[in-house]
Formats: sequence, C-alpha cells, structure tokens
Amino acid sequence: MAKKVTFSLDGKTVEAEEGALVIEVAKANGIEIPHYCYHEALGNPGTCRLCICEVEGAPKPMVSCRLPAREGLVVKTNSPTARRAQASSLEFHLANHPLDCPVCDQAGECFLQDYYQKFGLYTSSVREDKHHKPKRVDIGGHVMLDAERCILCTRCVRFLDKITGTGELGIFERGDRSVLAPYPGKRVDNPYSGNIVDICPVGALTDKDFRFSVRVWYLERSPSVCTGCSRGCSIEVHANNKRRWHASGRRAARLKPRFNPEVNGHWMCDEGRYSYKAIDAKTRLSAVSALREGAPRKASWDEALGSIAGELREACRVKGSQGLAVVLSATLSNEDLFAAKLLFVDTLKAGQLLLAPGPDQLGEEDQLLRKKEKVPNLRGAQAMGFGAAIEESSWEKIREGAGRGAIWGLWIVDRDPVAVWGKTAAAAALKPLSFSLYQGSQSNHFVQEARWALPSCSFAEEESTFTNFEGQVQRTAQAFPPLGEARADWEIFGGVLKALGEPFPFESARSVFAALCSKEKAFAGLDWEGLGEFGKRLGGK
Repeated sequence: MAKKVTFSLDGKTVEAEEGALVIEVAKANGIEIPHYCYHEALGNPGTCRLCICEVEGAPKPMVSCRLPAREGLVVKTNSPTARRAQASSLEFHLANHPLDCPVCDQAGECFLQDYYQKFGLYTSSVREDKHHKPKRVDIGGHVMLDAERCILCTRCVRFLDKITGTGELGIFERGDRSVLAPYPGKRVDNPYSGNIVDICPVGALTDKDFRFSVRVWYLERSPSVCTGCSRGCSIEVHANNKRRWHASGRRAARLKPRFNPEVNGHWMCDEGRYSYKAIDAKTRLSAVSALREGAPRKASWDEALGSIAGELREACRVKGSQGLAVVLSATLSNEDLFAAKLLFVDTLKAGQLLLAPGPDQLGEEDQLLRKKEKVPNLRGAQAMGFGAAIEESSWEKIREGAGRGAIWGLWIVDRDPVAVWGKTAAAAALKPLSFSLYQGSQSNHFVQEARWALPSCSFAEEESTFTNFEGQVQRTAQAFPPLGEARADWEIFGGVLKALGEPFPFESARSVFAALCSKEKAFAGLDWEGLGEFGKRLGGK
C-alpha cells in the first residue's frame, strides 16, 4: 500500500499518496488548476506551462502536472505569483491565435476562452503581427485541422502514438513556426480518429460531421450507453432540442465518450460515435401500420394491440403455439428482453425463439475497444436464458417451415428476412402465413410485407439498461421523446400481454428492471439507483 503524505494546498491540509501529481490531488479536492497538455490517460509532458503554481522554498514557480506530492509541501495555486505566471503563459498561447471565437466551432467549450476568463484577463503586450498557419486542412475522414488555433499541447499526437499506435500526426518546424500536421502520405483514418477532437482543448481539431450544425450551449447532455457493439461504451447523447431547425430537424447532434474506468476509459470508436445518425434518419419507422388488401394503412396502438392479441390467441388455440416463430435481437435492452420472455416464453410458449447476433451483426474487432458482436446486450440476453442464435441456416428453416405450413406466424424484431431470402423467396414464404409482424425503429423491406408494423424507440428515446460482454450493467437516460408514435419495446410486449388478459403492472423501465432483478437469478442484488454512474457487474460487483 502506497505511503500517505499530508501537505498544504492553497492553505488547506490535504492527504494523498506519496508521489501523486499535485494537479490530480488538487482536482480531487475541488481545486481547479488550468492546464492544456496534461491528460490523465496521455501523460504529463509539462509543455504548456499553464498549470504553474507557487511552491514554498522553490526558487521559481513549478508546473503542477510534474510536481509529486510529498510530506510538508506547501503549494499555492491562486497566489499573486501563480496568477501572474498563469496569465503570462496564456499570453504566449494567444500571441499567434487568430481570436476567431465567433466563427469557431469550439466556442462554448474552449479551454482558451474559459481560462482567459478565469485566470487571465490581461492586456496583451504582444505587438508583432501574428504568424499565419494552414487553415481548414482535411486530415482524415472525420477531422478538420485549423493549425492557427493549435497551441501545440500534443494531446492528439500522444493519443495517436500511445493509444491507437498509428502515429499519423507530428509537430514540425521550430519555435513559433512549429505546426501540427500529418506525416507525409498519412491521413488520420484510424477507427478512433474522433477522439482527437474530444481531447483537443481548443478549436484546432474539429469534427466534419458536427461543424457549424449547432452551437454547443444549445445542447442538452444525457448519460447513455453506445449500442454499436457488445463493449457498451459509456457515452453522452448531445441533444439539439432547442434549435432543431438549424440542423435539418436533427435532434441528436453528436455522441461523446463518457469516462468509465470499468468499460471504455476516456474513449469510444468511430463506429459507435457516428451511429447516432440512425436516430433521426429518414428510414425511421414512426407510425403503426397494418397490411390490408395488399397495402399498408395507418392504425392506432389500441387497434393494433387488441387485434394482434386476438390473432395470436386464436391461432395458438387452433394451430398450436409451436407454429409461432419469433426472432429477437440483442439490440433490445434488459427490460425489453424480460418483457419478451414474459410474452413469448411464459405466455405464448412460442415454438421457435431465436436471438441475434447473426452473420449480419458481426464485424471487425480490435484490442482497444471494438468487439465483433455489433449488438449491445448479448450478455444480458444470455443471462436471461436466450441462447439460440439466428444463423443463415435458421432463416432457411423458417422459410422452409412457412412454405410447408409448419410455421403459421412470424414475429421479427429489428431484422429483415426479405434481405436474407430475397424478394421472390420472401414473398413465397410470407404469403401462407396467417400472422406476420415487424417491430423495430428502422423501416426495411419486411415492413411492406408484414401484416403489422410497430415502431419502437431508439436507445436515446427511453430509459433502459444494457449488459456488456463483461457483464457490466449500465443505465441509459432519455435524451428526447420518442419519434412519432414509437414506444419502448417492453411497452409493446407488455401491451400485447395486457390485451391477452395477462398481468403486466409495469409503468416504467425502472419498475421492469426491479422485477427483472427479483426474478432473474443472474441480476439478483442489482437495483436501478445502485447502478450509479459507471454501472455494476452481474452478481452485484
């Protein structure tokens, strides 16, 4: 166990592990020390000189990101000496800066702006003309560089060297002519490129996708979980609820990683980062529809749930429940899957109950974050007893069974059998069915063929929980209301249960989760509030 030391920090006696960096100790004690180059995951080069502080007995101020805690140390971060040193460092950083805040995409979350107001407020003594550097440089698929705004903190360089190991960026030239740029022949196209925008403390690196879409002070931030793969990175959904007309009606402005030491640290991959576009895509299913006389028509939820329950009840009575095939997906939350289990296993006793991921939900994996399973809740589904995977052979068995009458009904969540079978084969398989239903957030070919189409929420439109591949159960918050008539999947399953005359007393995702934790052994000991900011492992750890 590390030795503990006590020392004075801005007149307050604090305790820390011997050798801990003063900048970290200050943060833990609610004291803000301005900094640019320091990042807890990227090291402390001490190059920006902004985290400078006064140390009793030292001949000159010292940088707190390289100052280890020791017994009896006396540190002042807010003394006149420290303030003058911080203001002087800021002046150097701003000497060649273009000061284009009104048109800069970083305005509102720029460390230069914030620190000038908090620690600067000087009258510049620099009279020389500013040195101009390249602007609006396309350095990769997602990132734009404005070298004039760069303060040479090297965070991006260190991220690409240390975290991804791809090393696309470097610092070239010397002195005030130093410039950030890609190495010759290289572009920042690695699967984690968006993170260098996140860690840039100024507006030097901006996201092409987000640039000029909405000012950040209009955004509302909601904690959530990335649904792009089974890693389940902790993220924030930045919602543009106040100025949607400035972004073509787009509610989801961007996704950002949210620090979680148990799951993703500080980062997220680009696959997950840009998956938010599906939330407001034109392909969203937003209304209940029923196929009648070869053409879909709008229907109400009451009509749909009542009719669906009646059709299922009669078909199960006459033809037997073994002829009902259900294809679920591990994109469903824990609450959705629990309600599905109540409906399809306990009540309807469906003959075939299959769960993705299938071949179309598998992809690339790496050693950093990305997982092969491009679904967020495979472990949660397995913990509840869903084990059968939907493979190509499974699809063929369903098609063959429908063709010969062994399958009379097909309920599919978030999948498209038409894309698997082809239009001709799908039409032949679906025509004999007396019941067919699609449930999901995105429209597809099957929507045009199914007797019922039910719109469900995206992950950002509801509260829910997901269980990642390591068994970490995390919460999502609702960032904005559901699109159109969309409902949470657990509400849809519960609505059918009620229409069948079965009890479903749950009014919120939290109440469903409570029932889940009481009935499913793997989730025993968990509770909604207890999941906290970072989540909890199955087994209550």
